[in-house]
Amino acid sequence: MDSTLARRMLTASTEITRVALSAEDPEAVLPLVVRRAAELAEADLGVVTVRSDDGRLTVEAAYGAPSATGPLADPVGTVLSSRSAAARVARSGVPVVVDDLIDDPLTAPYVPASLRVYGPFAVAPFGTRERRLGALAVYRRRGASTFNRVAVDVLTSFAAQAGLALVLAEGSTARQRIAVYQERERIARDLHDVIVQRLYAAGVQLDVLQRRVAGSLDTADADRLAETVEQIDQAIAEVRATARTLRSADPETPTQAPALDDSIRSEVQIAGELLGRPPKLEIDGDLTDVPVPVADHARAALREALSNVVRHSGARTVLVRVRRSEPGLRLQVVDDGCGIPRDVSKRGLRNLEERAAAAGGRCTLTSSPDSGTTVTWEVPLA
Repeated sequence: MDSTLARRMLTASTEITRVALSAEDPEAVLPLVVRRAAELAEADLGVVTVRSDDGRLTVEAAYGAPSATGPLADPVGTVLSSRSAAARVARSGVPVVVDDLIDDPLTAPYVPASLRVYGPFAVAPFGTRERRLGALAVYRRRGASTFNRVAVDVLTSFAAQAGLALVLAEGSTARQRIAVYQERERIARDLHDVIVQRLYAAGVQLDVLQRRVAGSLDTADADRLAETVEQIDQAIAEVRATARTLRSADPETPTQAPALDDSIRSEVQIAGELLGRPPKLEIDGDLTDVPVPVADHARAALREALSNVVRHSGARTVLVRVRRSEPGLRLQVVDDGCGIPRDVSKRGLRNLEERAAAAGGRCTLTSSPDSGTTVTWEVPLA
């Protein structure tokens, strides 16, 4: 997924969550949901349909893009056939995309008159697996380009997150809230394990390419390539921040973070996939009661250190040591690579030092072309 598009989706999802949790009437959020969906998918029309108690699917909100040519019919209040594509998606939870509403036999018999001016069509389930609210659909004028896979993936992810925000806002029982938190955890896990990993791999590959062709690029192209790498890093940080928010019952006051040892194993696994060989991992001591702020700093520090190994070291072997003792927590990343090149930006190393200082600790570095690099990051736990 394009990093700009990923940032836009995360921004829209965060906005929906904030508005839904602060609104007295969750249904008042639907116009904002459908507007953001249409903008993300670059559609002429967005429609959100909601299931009633008797199973009927009704259009509750719609948004016509200003860029659409000609007047757009208002479908709000339209009751869709139970055999329509949107109704099937609302029941099954499986998104549907067609090139033309009128020509495709899957949709042609069930298109309301107010929607027959549209062609390309995509619809995704709206809500959670435990609480299917309805469906979120986007349309383009007949003759326009069809929705590609990326657009459908973005629509599906956004519909799930927006639906989750509404379910959370209206959840009136403890059981409903537990189901919502589980869904938040699943979405956060998908963000971390899928989107972050892909962005991270793309950033590493671009960084390697940047160093290979540095001497043959003019200044403008070199700056542009470096800026692209920076934007990917920023997108990764935003995705991780959103995942942390989703994993917190109260985004403003997180009291429990994902297990630190699990996070460490995940970071080491991702680094191993990019290196082509797994780093060796040694964990000594119980990490379960490491305070949340310290655990967050430790995750970020390990990620930064491993990122430097992947991007710059050319190491054959990498060792990650994590030791929890009475006085504090110590992370150590040791590689047998080429050391830290002189022309490498020191921004990542400064981040390591700043995080250690913020937690009351310190970060030390030893590096040489002969012996490789050792990063030692340690903080107190008093």
